[in-house]
Order: sequence, then C-alpha cells, then structure tokens
Amino acid sequence: MERLSRSGTQSDTDEVELGDHTATIHLDMTSGSGSSTDFNPFSGNKDDTAFDVNDAPTFFSKYGDFHTIDWQRDLARDRLRHKMIKHKKVDFPLGLLQSGWDAGAGWICVLFVGIAAGATAGIIDIGARWMSDLKTGICADRFWLDREHCCWSSNDTFFKDDDCKAWTKWPWMLNDYNSQSFAFFLVEWIFYIGWAVAMSTLAVLFVKIFAPYACGSGIPEIKCILSGFVIRGYLGKWTFIIKSVGLILSSASGLSLGKEGPMVHLACCIGNIFSYLFPKYGMNEAKKREILSASAAAGVSVAFGAPIGGVLFSLEEASYYFPLKTMWRSFFCALVAGIILRFVNPFGSDQTSLFHVDYMMKWTFIELVPFALLGLFGGILGSLFIFANIRWSKFRKNNKILGSNPIYEVMIITLITASTAFFNPFTRISAASMIQQLFDKCEGQVDDDVLCDSNRLFTLYGQLFWALLFKFIITIFTFGIKVPCGLFVPSIAMGAISGRLMGITVSQIFESVQATPGHSDYFTCQLGKDCVMPGLYAMVGAAAVLGGVTRMTVSLVVIMFELTGSLEFIVPTMVATMFSKWIGDGISKMGIYEAHIELNGYPFLDSKGEYPYSTVASQVMRPSINRQPPVDEMNVMSDFREMKNELSVITEDGMTLGDLESLLRQTDFNGFPVVISQNTMHLVGFVTRRDIFLALHTARKTQPYVVTNSTAYFSDNVPDSVPGGAAPLRLRKILDLAPMTVTDQTPMETVIDMFRKLGLRQVLVTRNGKVLGIITKKDILQFMRNENST
Repeated sequence: MERLSRSGTQSDTDEVELGDHTATIHLDMTSGSGSSTDFNPFSGNKDDTAFDVNDAPTFFSKYGDFHTIDWQRDLARDRLRHKMIKHKKVDFPLGLLQSGWDAGAGWICVLFVGIAAGATAGIIDIGARWMSDLKTGICADRFWLDREHCCWSSNDTFFKDDDCKAWTKWPWMLNDYNSQSFAFFLVEWIFYIGWAVAMSTLAVLFVKIFAPYACGSGIPEIKCILSGFVIRGYLGKWTFIIKSVGLILSSASGLSLGKEGPMVHLACCIGNIFSYLFPKYGMNEAKKREILSASAAAGVSVAFGAPIGGVLFSLEEASYYFPLKTMWRSFFCALVAGIILRFVNPFGSDQTSLFHVDYMMKWTFIELVPFALLGLFGGILGSLFIFANIRWSKFRKNNKILGSNPIYEVMIITLITASTAFFNPFTRISAASMIQQLFDKCEGQVDDDVLCDSNRLFTLYGQLFWALLFKFIITIFTFGIKVPCGLFVPSIAMGAISGRLMGITVSQIFESVQATPGHSDYFTCQLGKDCVMPGLYAMVGAAAVLGGVTRMTVSLVVIMFELTGSLEFIVPTMVATMFSKWIGDGISKMGIYEAHIELNGYPFLDSKGEYPYSTVASQVMRPSINRQPPVDEMNVMSDFREMKNELSVITEDGMTLGDLESLLRQTDFNGFPVVISQNTMHLVGFVTRRDIFLALHTARKTQPYVVTNSTAYFSDNVPDSVPGGAAPLRLRKILDLAPMTVTDQTPMETVIDMFRKLGLRQVLVTRNGKVLGIITKKDILQFMRNENST
C-alpha cells in the first residue's frame, strides 16, 4: 500500500526538566489523545504501533494512520502561532513582511490549487475524449485528434456517421467499406470491445501496482478526511498521478462510470501537495482542512463547469469545518479553476458548461405534476441503487475470490458492458454524448434521428427503456471496482433517459388532448416549441435521480443550472429534487456516499445528523458501569476500586520512569488521565502517549542521571534532592491541564454535539471531580450503530 513520507509537524520547543539537568526537546503539542486509539477499519486493531523505548521514529509523526486529528489542539496551536507573528510585526521590515506573507498564504495556496485543478481537468477531458473515440476509429492524418476535431480540421463542418471521411474507421483499415456487411459489423464489434478491455485492464493494473488508493470515487474518503480522519497516502503524489491516468483510461473504456467524483479527489490531492509549500497549512492538520475544502469546491467546478455549485457542494456535502473565510477562498479557488478550464477549452466549444442547452420556451404549471412524478421515480430508483450496490459491495468485500482478483473483475465487467452497449445506439456512445443528445431539443434535427422521429416511437421507447435498465444494472456492479470511477454521470444518464421517456409520454398526451374538441387552454400550444419539451424533462429527471442517489439538494440544483446554463427551469428542478429527497429519505436515510462510509467502517460523525438518544454518558463510557450509578460516597469509592484495574491512569507523583515504560508497553491507549492518586481518582489533567514517549526517549538518550527508578512528577512539588542519586523527571509541561470533561449524567445528545461541533477525539467522564471513564469517537460510533440496529 502506498505510503508517503511522514507528514510534517510543527513542533513547539519545550523543556523537560531532569532534576538539576534540563534537556531541551521538541514536543508536538498538537498530537492527538484518547483513552484508546481511534478506530482502524482496515486492521481491526486498536493500535498497530508497538512501544519500544529504544526505537522512537514511529512516534515522531503527528498522527497515526487511520486516526482522527485533535481539532482543538491544532487550532489552539495556530492561535499561538498568530500571537507570535503579531509580536514580530513590530520589527520593520522583516516582521511586517512575515505578517503579510502569513496573511496572504491561504489565498496564494488556493490560487495554485485552482490553476493546477483547471489544467488537470482539461488534460483529462482531452485525453478521455481521444481515447474514447479510439474504440471506433482514428484520425488518419492527425492521430492526436478525436473524431469531432478531426472532422473540423478537414472542413467537414457537418458530419454524422460516415459523412466525415477524415475519420478512418477500423474496418476501413482492413479495406472493408461495406457498412452493411456482417464482416464490417464484426470488425467494429471486436475493435470496440478490444479497446475497452485493454483500457480498463491497464487502469486496474496501474492502480494495483502503483497506488491502491487511486480506485473508486474518493468522495466518501474525502468526507472522512475533511472531518479529521487521517489516511496516509490517500492524497499523495502517486495517488494523484495514477488516478489521473487511470481516470482517462477507465472513462474512455466505456464503463458505466463518470470522472466528476474522482475529480474532487484529484483536486484534494493537489490541495494537499501545495499545502506543504506553506508550513502554516502543511504542518497543521486542522488548518490543512481549509485548503482541502477549497480544493473540493475546485474539483466540482472543473468537473461540471459549475464554480458556484462547487462551493455549495463543499459546504453541503463534503466539508466538516467550513468557516466564512474558507467559503471565500473556496469561491476564489473554484473561480480560478473555472477560468483555467475555459482557457484550456477541452471541448472546443468555448463553453465550460458540460451540457449546454438553449430552450426557447416556458413551462406550464400543469407540468409540475410530471416533474414531481420524476422526483418520486428518482427517489425510488436512487434508493434501489443504493441498496443493491451496498449489497454487492458487501459480497465483494467478503468473497475471497472477488476480493483477491480485482483485475479479472474489471475485465469481466468491461467485457459485459462493451459487448452489450455496442448494440444500442444510446449506450454505444459515451455517457456525456448520450446525455447531451437526451437534453437536446428536436428543432432542426435530421430526419434519421430516432429521438425526434414521431413515426418510430415504439423503437424509441424500446431503446430508451433498454438503455435505462442496462445502465441501472451495470452501474450497480461497476461502482466500487478497483479503477477510478465516479457516480455523477451514470446517475445523470439514468435520470436523463427516464426524463426523456416521461417527456415523450407527456408530449403524446398533450397531442392527444389537443386533437380532442373542447380541450383546455392549458393544452393550447405548439408542440415541440413552446409547449412540452422532452429535453427539459430529461434535464429534470437527471437532477431527480442524482438527488435520489446522493441526497444533495441546494448544491444539486445550482450544479444543474450551471451544467446546462438554463436559469428558466430552476423551479422544475427544485420540485423534482425535493420530491426525490423526501422519497429517498423515507426509504433509507443515507445517500450512497454515507452508505459506503458505513460499509468501510470509517469513523465519520455526520455534522448534519440528528441523534435523539435517551442515554447518558456513564452508559457509553469505557470502562462501563453495568449497574445504575450510585449516589452515596461509599458506593462511589467501591465503583472506583472496581474500575481502577480497567482504567489505565497515571498518578501525579510516585510513578517511576520504569512504571511509565511498562504502562506504554502493556497498553495501546493514545493517552492517559493523570490523577492525584488511585485511591481518590481526582482528575489533574491528561497526557498523550506520544508526549510521554518523546519525553522518556529523550531523557534516556541525553541524561545519564535519569534511570529506571527515577520518579516522574506531573506536579510542581518536586523535591530538591532524591535519595540514591536518581534524578527526578519533571513532566508538568507536557500535561494538558484543561481536558474536555463531562459528568456521568450528561445526556448523550450533548456529548455527540460536543464531538461533532468541537471535533473532539475523547472526553473524560467524571463525577465530583473524580475520573470514572472515557468516551472516544470510536465509542460514539459503536454506540450509534448499536442504537440503530435495535
């Protein structure tokens, strides 16, 4: 599995006093803490780092892999940095320059991210279009051009099928020019499937060999990372390179996937890489999330040509911590990315909107009924898709054959997809081209366009229904395979097909009513021009199904508006999206990304969820008290005696260096409460495992006076002389004197709100100032799963 070098940490210089000798060490005061390490969904262990006092490097990274960051300590550390810069500001001119650079570092960083994201998206779009057209032929004179640009370069301004002679089909390479022959058809079919399988196989090989994290959509993991989860290498340079190349290959292969979701992952990779140029962000995980939030907005901006929708997507769906200044920077980053994409002009149309439409019509109020029906259909279809995809993902995860052979799975799915899609004119072309056709109006279309030929409705219904069924089934098996794959475009495609079917049906109903004497004025209009526009229904259906799958609302409406450039039809889109959201939530509360987060066991605590639980902190904490908490002091002390063997604590005075080393060896907790004594259990503070390790390691390496029987003191009451010549170890400065605490009777709704809104890693549970236990983020998530399952 890919690993980056250890992430940089900004260390605060602190002193650990060793009797009469003082050693200066670097302690990272932003290291996370918790009674037990955060949940590792991949190993199933509490902590995969064994303590060895003679081997320190494993502890010199700020956070462990698959841990969550400590928002409070990171932000407090950033405030301290601001205070230091403010003091230096009076030093002219260096202090003033440093202050100005610090103030503008965030804007410069997101500027670089926007430029890089726009350029990356342009390259991916150009490469994907060229490789996608390779399945049907090649531009003989200029092989680097795709089919459309090849025909433009040959001055064939209007082309359809064989009308462009500059584009050489593969049968023509074999001197077979009879497009009606079986041999011609067979050669086309073989080349189409062969290129598709070759591209997808190459993509999965790149992912398997170089960057295992480059597969999938990436949005579930990005949501977790933005909430404070640490996945080493997930936003690294190798992941970025392999996912970019793999995305071109997988999207060009014709698999039922999109490149819009992975673009969010790629933009966040860019943000992570550039953040290390600015220590303010690269060395502070909480501050880095501000850059990553802006990067997510830029990813949606370049994926859809929707800068405003990108900002709203980051706010509504992706980001966990989104202060006002982050919104401004996200807007700026999305704007820059959109400008760069417009400059690159990957589609050659001087437009950044992916599916531009131009409907010269008005919708009528009676059409709100079919629009609402599309919303109902989108919610139901989206919920069915989530249910089926999660079931298949669980089967894939638990099946040893599928789990150990991702290459064969990708090849088989590609073979089935390509061989089946080839026979339907709507599925044979790329998903983006199909969506654009379904969105288009019929004015000025050629006669052989089946979409606009009213004499071939039966054929059209059959082809569209088969395309919808095929897209739905094959996407269930495709989303989650080990290649870069998104879900936005397949969802939009399914919605556009269903919407077009609805539009054609409504159009036929209007036409039938118009032919009836004495019909209502609502149906008095010129069909296809200012009455029922099937392309509009396709656009509304696309929003409905995408909303049913992802459960997006506000950002989805804005994205669809920017995607099509159609401001007039926001209300129909809003109606369909709301109905889709209502029906989807009524069937299942989670969208596809939340469902995959739960499937993978990531420690994600949704900041927008509601948790109406009637339990209290003492029922969730560890170690647990099985019986009702006592109220009298005698029983309280009895409980403490029962728990002290389970709850690992450090006494303020009296423990030796050897005792602390033994505690670290025998436990895998991320931190320990410090108490006055184990008899009283009165809380003094909290110390992290890593800080203890650094202090002990430094003392062992630098001071011969510190030995195994040296006493460690977390208080100021250190004796001047110690019998036996062993120097005392002063550890007061690594002690957190203000840990987050709650009482044992605090409602769990309050505790969960603290974890969500403050970004906590753990809270200590006390009663009358005495430590009872601890609640970590893992405990919260386990408690919620148990409550939801009952």
